[in-house]
Amino acid sequence: MKPKILSWNVRGLNNPNKRLRVKNLIRDWKADIVCLQETKLKFVDKSIIRNLWNCVYAGWTSLPSKGASGGIIVMWDKRVVDLVDEYIGKFVVACSFMSLEDKFAWGFAGVYGPNDDISRKFLWDEIAGLCNWWEGPWCIGGDFNTTRFSSERSGVSTSGSADFTTLLFELDLVDLPLAGGDYTWSNGRAWSRLDRFIVCPCWETHFPTLCQKHLPRLCSDHFPLILDCGGLHEGQRYFKFENMWLKMEGFLDKISSWWSSYQFSGSPSFVLAGKLKNLKNDLRIWNKEIFGNFNDQRANFFQELQRLEDKEVTGSLTVNEKERKMVVVAELEKITLMEEISWRQKSRALWLQEGDKCTNFFHRVANSHRRTNAIEVLHNKGRTISNRVTIKEHIVHFYEQLLKEQHPWRPKVDGLAFDSIDAQVQRSWKGRSKRRRCALF
Repeated sequence: MKPKILSWNVRGLNNPNKRLRVKNLIRDWKADIVCLQETKLKFVDKSIIRNLWNCVYAGWTSLPSKGASGGIIVMWDKRVVDLVDEYIGKFVVACSFMSLEDKFAWGFAGVYGPNDDISRKFLWDEIAGLCNWWEGPWCIGGDFNTTRFSSERSGVSTSGSADFTTLLFELDLVDLPLAGGDYTWSNGRAWSRLDRFIVCPCWETHFPTLCQKHLPRLCSDHFPLILDCGGLHEGQRYFKFENMWLKMEGFLDKISSWWSSYQFSGSPSFVLAGKLKNLKNDLRIWNKEIFGNFNDQRANFFQELQRLEDKEVTGSLTVNEKERKMVVVAELEKITLMEEISWRQKSRALWLQEGDKCTNFFHRVANSHRRTNAIEVLHNKGRTISNRVTIKEHIVHFYEQLLKEQHPWRPKVDGLAFDSIDAQVQRSWKGRSKRRRCALF
């Protein structure tokens, strides 16, 4: 199961009716982990948790408010993750989780940042200390009460926080793009992106299709954010030529034989289009049969290699098994090279050389391209479109209108005097040649 993490500055939960509205929204959003900031609650017990989340398996921890401000609640579904350890600081509530499905250990920190720069430095120190204390994958989300860049503010001239950007760089954390909107807070006059999720690269690698989404704003001046670890919807993949195919012996001969076997009649453009279409289908089938899944192939070869090496240690390896071991090692080296070339092409990091063993880097860049190119939400004439089918229909309709012929009439060449055109072209060339000769002397 790929978890969904909700982060929301609720601006106070003392009103029982507001807690009921928040509970209704959390149920609709189907989050597995919920982080609520600025609860303004000095005391949190089980009855309040029940008023906020109708999950009977909910675990929770909290940071009480200071006076009438602050406060953080982190809740989780015990059927999804198991709590290993927790930390309650001044501005952070952190939990160390173990995913029950795949035993993936990771840390989550809910943040509610202060307003002044002096206290904000303590927040950066607290986050840095947590990342160094609990080694491993991290996901940090909440209201940081600051922006990174001046472009993340509208209506005010305040610049972004250089210290925040420096912290992300030093801890090697990824600031995920926001789908569905540019800002997360507004008072009606100014807009800012104060809320966000940041993750470490290994957490991103474990959930390659994660997506940070912008939810409708209700009950607060902050927009809720949800981090959906399986949130990118992948449609039908378009055909793409793989550079690794060129490493296969006899690949060009196979292309030549396929191309010669296609029989079409008609105009040259029709024949070319038909042959290319058939070649694309043959390449897809051939790629699936020959390459298949890199991970499965590598796992099978590694398992076989381990078995052969165990027999070699005991001295019971036969001559045929020794030859087979050489074949397995060669196949593993070939698969590794092919995978490097494939990820290099997907990441478009062409300045790297093949075989640099930077697959982790390629994964990160390719995942970043996937998130950047994904269309999760469309805005059309003040209307927000988030349904996958509706988005597809809207895109098709847009390009149909864009590319449709608007005027049935086109200019024709019937009746043109081509002799006079040829004479004009010849006079133009003669004049140009004469000017060139004059220029030489």
